[in-house]
Amino acid sequence: MSGQILDVADLGVEFGHGRSKFRALHDVTFDVAPGETVGLVGESGSGKTTIGRTILGLVKPSDGKITFKGADITHAGRSERRALSRDIQVVFQDPYTSLNPSLTIEAILAEPLRAQGVDRKEASRRVRELLDRVQLPSDAANRLPREFSGGQRQRVAIARALALRPSLIVCDEPVSALDLSTQQRVLDLFIEIQRETGCAYLFVSHDLSVIRHISHRVIVLNKGSIVESGDVEKVTSDPDDAYTRRLMMSAPIPDPSAQRERRAVLEQMKVTEHAAK
Repeated sequence: MSGQILDVADLGVEFGHGRSKFRALHDVTFDVAPGETVGLVGESGSGKTTIGRTILGLVKPSDGKITFKGADITHAGRSERRALSRDIQVVFQDPYTSLNPSLTIEAILAEPLRAQGVDRKEASRRVRELLDRVQLPSDAANRLPREFSGGQRQRVAIARALALRPSLIVCDEPVSALDLSTQQRVLDLFIEIQRETGCAYLFVSHDLSVIRHISHRVIVLNKGSIVESGDVEKVTSDPDDAYTRRLMMSAPIPDPSAQRERRAVLEQMKVTEHAAK
């Protein structure tokens, strides 16, 4: 794809040393275009979160190259990472632990702005603009995180990620701690914000139905390797890989009877695959 904002080539990550060394990622290659959402999906331990953390500089790659807006950021230092924070932001999984409980919402949202040299008056104006964008009332600025529900706290986390007007947001399981109805509202908010701002998302989830709702393209990971990728409609409705089919069948749906049927089919798939080995 031409005009990528993010280009990941042959990315490898190893943890541990000597005989305890573990290969978490194997030659992972993909890209993200401006304004696009690329979903990373897989079970726990598949490597999807490791990819996001490596792009953010929280994990050091063993191999490969990460390019952002044409610049190599694979081994970016602390000062380079500080500068990159204007353009690459993150929304973490747990809205209950990702916000400082002792700070007001205004202080939480103003913090990244003040760190980048925005004066107090302008930061206050931007905070109210951010609260409006994520559909929270302006009086939320003077309240503490504990006064909000999980979905509202995640809206605050999204507002914090948007504060510096980034080009890319890494979304690490941002709705998995929320109930299904709240998930839907937060996902719709992500889509609306992308439509308004043009920012790109790298969206990490274990749930293929979540990825289907928000992504343009999807990358399916298993044991640190890409097993399938492509247009989200194709991959989530007619997958080629057996592992992707299992993920599709295990995704929760609101109809209990249909869910039981899915689980029965999933168990039969596992039995058949085991017998074929």
